[in-house]
Amino acid sequence: MTFASPPRPRPVAPRRRGPLVPTLITLAVLVVLLLVLAQVWTEVLWFSQLGFTEVLRTEWVTRGLLFVLGFAVMAASVGFSLSYGYRARPVYAPSTPEQANLDQYREAIEPLRRLVLVVAPVVLGLFAGGAASQQWSTVQLWLNGETVGVKDPQWGVDLGFYLFTLPGLRFVVSFLMAVLVLSAVAAVATHYLYGGLRIGGGAGGPRTTRAARVHLSVLGALVLLMIAASYWLDRYSILTKQQTGEQRWQGAGFTDVHAVIPSKAILAVAAVVVAGAFIATAFSGNWRLPAIGVGLMVVAAVVVGGVYPAIVQRFQVQPNQQDAESEYIQRNIDATLAAYGLDDVEFSEYEAKVTAEPGALRENAETTASIRLLDPNIVSPSFKQLQQIRGFYDFPDSLSVDRYTIDGESRDTVIAVRELDLNGLNAGQRNWTNDTTVYTHGFGVVAAYGNTRGARGAPAFWEGGIPSKGQLGEYEPRIYFGQSSPEYSIVGGPTGTDGWEFDYPDDGTGTGSVPFRFPTEKDSAGPSVGGLWNKILYALKFGDEQILFSERVNDDSQILYDRNPRDRVAKVAPYLDLDGRVYPAVVDGRVKWIIDGYTTSDQYPYAAVRSLEDATTDSLTERSSTVQALLPKQVNYIRNSVKATVDAYDGSVDLYAWDTEDPILQAWTKVFPTSLQPMSDISGDLMSHIRYPEDLFKVQRALLGQYHVTNAAGFFSGNDFWQNPGDPTATNSDVPQPPYYLTLQMPGEDQATFSLMSTFIPGGGNARNVLTGYLAVDAEAGNTPGKVSESYGKIRLLELPRDSTVPGPGQASANFTADPRVSNELNILQRGDSIVRRGNLLTLPVGGGLLYVQPVYVQAASGTTFPLLQRVLVSFGDEIGFAETLDGALDQVFGGDSGADAGDAGAEPVPSPGAEDPGDEPTDAPTAAPTDAATPDPAASADPDARAALDAALQRAQQAIIEGQAALAERDFAAYGEAQDRLDQAIADAIAAEERLAG
Repeated sequence: MTFASPPRPRPVAPRRRGPLVPTLITLAVLVVLLLVLAQVWTEVLWFSQLGFTEVLRTEWVTRGLLFVLGFAVMAASVGFSLSYGYRARPVYAPSTPEQANLDQYREAIEPLRRLVLVVAPVVLGLFAGGAASQQWSTVQLWLNGETVGVKDPQWGVDLGFYLFTLPGLRFVVSFLMAVLVLSAVAAVATHYLYGGLRIGGGAGGPRTTRAARVHLSVLGALVLLMIAASYWLDRYSILTKQQTGEQRWQGAGFTDVHAVIPSKAILAVAAVVVAGAFIATAFSGNWRLPAIGVGLMVVAAVVVGGVYPAIVQRFQVQPNQQDAESEYIQRNIDATLAAYGLDDVEFSEYEAKVTAEPGALRENAETTASIRLLDPNIVSPSFKQLQQIRGFYDFPDSLSVDRYTIDGESRDTVIAVRELDLNGLNAGQRNWTNDTTVYTHGFGVVAAYGNTRGARGAPAFWEGGIPSKGQLGEYEPRIYFGQSSPEYSIVGGPTGTDGWEFDYPDDGTGTGSVPFRFPTEKDSAGPSVGGLWNKILYALKFGDEQILFSERVNDDSQILYDRNPRDRVAKVAPYLDLDGRVYPAVVDGRVKWIIDGYTTSDQYPYAAVRSLEDATTDSLTERSSTVQALLPKQVNYIRNSVKATVDAYDGSVDLYAWDTEDPILQAWTKVFPTSLQPMSDISGDLMSHIRYPEDLFKVQRALLGQYHVTNAAGFFSGNDFWQNPGDPTATNSDVPQPPYYLTLQMPGEDQATFSLMSTFIPGGGNARNVLTGYLAVDAEAGNTPGKVSESYGKIRLLELPRDSTVPGPGQASANFTADPRVSNELNILQRGDSIVRRGNLLTLPVGGGLLYVQPVYVQAASGTTFPLLQRVLVSFGDEIGFAETLDGALDQVFGGDSGADAGDAGAEPVPSPGAEDPGDEPTDAPTAAPTDAATPDPAASADPDARAALDAALQRAQQAIIEGQAALAERDFAAYGEAQDRLDQAIADAIAAEERLAG
């Protein structure tokens, strides 16, 4: 029998890999690269178009170098520890139960060993590189900082060491510490896993191979040297430490100087000695000496670094704290005043009168004539109703106060830009073409006198309309860059055409609008988006394929984005903290947004540390969407070092070096030598609109609440500390009242100046609401090209007597509410369909005392609603005036002979109803308001005829308000005047009915 041999298996041909997988990988890589380029290269185009490529290049290069350096140091160090630990492993590991368990771990790890040796260092290196790149500004200041010329009071070291060098050294030490600790961890783990390090097994401590011993000893010594360096630097850093508990001053105190600083030096020396013990172990092989050294260091850190300072504080300082700390408190006071620009404050005592005298305002006629009655935080709806023109235009909720020369006279002005708001378009108008290429810009500015009202309480506009008309003359009105501009727009139609942008409405054109084409051949407002490559990048950046396929994107097109002025300045000046308010001004024929930039530090020795957010938060920042508090950043040094402008038409950014003596700005000028322009480049027109910044003033007033006390003994007791009063017009009265811009004349000065003011009341939660201080700074920079007025930035503090009885803002507001005459008239029409809103409560040092002025606005509760100035409240001491005009209110307070002429500030009497409203948001009349026998509850009267007359008068008044505001909205001033006449008669009838009910 023969058996057939089994068939031989055919060799299996190796499976050929198809092109699909490599193709997909290649496509994925290309997509990722393209997405990255869409973000990176468009940034290059944006900075290049603005002329700030140097800023982007310097920052990216610095970040890149630090990333590479941080990655290389961390990856190399950890990688060396891992690879050396593996290469230096013993060939024959001792046979012990412990080693048997480790054999299992080694077998499990072995397949991944090579991957771990590469991936672990790379991952840690990426984290280290990212952390190092974040310190690019610290490194640049370290490299470019110079001496300040002022020495600290403890070491006699130039302040430049603290501002520039010390932060850089601390970064290097902390980074190297992290590298060495992670390398030591990697070394210990590797040596232990592969038998180079054995723990336990005898009284001699851990046993190591020679290679492991040298490796670990060197790493231990290096870690100890970094600890020593950190202790040594702590001796300087302690001068900037924040105090906790009851201690109200910053910097090194008695205990720090006499106990903590010496202990840091002792611990630094001890760390160096223990590092030497580790090096000795590398040769001797005995781990006992470094182990004892580390133990002693821990004990020393507890005893010398903790217990000893506590003993000094408890038994030497606390029994004699005021005397012991006096020198160091004085250091804190002097450093704080210097660091916050308060070392030149003019302090003066002010014996404020509380009794108004006839003729007392004659010497302050200029101030009273300039009192601003138009509240920029209330009248925005009036601007919108009377000057919005179209629904897709808008004004911010908080307007700006500036000053302009009109007919040879400087006038306080409330000004706003008519910006584009796409949300105002109808739903049928919203599409990509309209949103991106048609509705691209706002149009013009609107300005009203600050101390004058128009017809029947409306703002008195001296510039407005479309096209813009008024006192400003010719200027470029188109607003492509603003605070509410669209995310991006594409401008520039084909050359030779009228363009398709909506410029402004005009019924005479037949189409209802005037078209416009941004002249891209002579003006540049954004990067070109005409080429295919840029179209692709921007389509990816904004996630919008229309950019790639729309025929409206042509060779002449430019794309505008990052259009908020604050965002633009923040990108080109990343070293600045920017003021929370951006304000517009018409300068040399262009609309410019003006922004204040600050350089800050938290490394000024002995200076008080403050949170910028806490110091700049007030009632305005809480309720406004356009005015912001500063970032939550801790600082102890601040300077208004840069004035920045952004052109509303082409978006160009100009940075002017304002405080050239600021050492931090000097360092950044060396980093970015071409980005800052000298002050000499500021034109006279621009200089006239530069003002003292609000946020800097807020920070300074927060400090002066304590640091107006300039002697150590008084500061220690703290019984004369102040606080800023709450805003009585805000719902949350605990939030500080914002500072206000207005023209005023400080006591002892020859003339009134445009100023920024604030007030103080006693500190403490249960303190009386009486004035203790009045603070004002000259906010006017002058109008000389390249030269600042000598008085600009001069801070003056009026200190009232400690037993002052001058009412504070809260008390003044309460007095207004409680006054029977005021509450009676205001409450009459509050019962109807009307709302009363009190404006900003201004405080002015006039007549030998302090005068409060508050405008009163009335608006309908429904329908067409916008506030109109109808009354003025005035108080001086306990005297209250309430009239249709400022003149009338002042005459009531000063006996009918105020000696002041308020000019046209509310000169046209506009009787109007209203109701007291202590909050910014409209509310019903307060039920808890004080009552008076002269104003009884009408419901309690038995006179039905009087009650019916009162009800009828209220109904007529309510109807008159509604009809009047509707007429004003239609700009029918004749009908509005007739409605106001009916309103006047209704008020008179209501008051008469009230008197009958009271009788």
